[in-house]
Amino acid sequence: MNSPEWENILERAQEWRAAGKGVAIATVVTTWGSSPRPVGSQLAITDDGAFIGSVSGGCIEGAVVGEGLKAIKDGKPRLLDFGVTNEQAWEVGLACGGKVKVFVEKVG
Repeated sequence: MNSPEWENILERAQEWRAAGKGVAIATVVTTWGSSPRPVGSQLAITDDGAFIGSVSGGCIEGAVVGEGLKAIKDGKPRLLDFGVTNEQAWEVGLACGGKVKVFVEKVG
């Protein structure tokens, strides 16, 4: 029996940390309307830009990875807000008619 996707993401994050890499976890905490990924979806990011998982089906991943890299460097958590009324959402491709909030934090 295969593990749920979120377990694989957390296992990989743990492996990366054990290997000495800086790691951040991004988690979808709120959605509204049409959202490509449900609450609880996660993305793990390393300090060299590798990542596993998804918080948006691709449309905002680049921005989330960028904020994850910043969180690894400065240790500060972030709450990112993307939506159709947010200019940034259009820039990163979230034109699906919904809103999503993603919490990003450094691991360890």
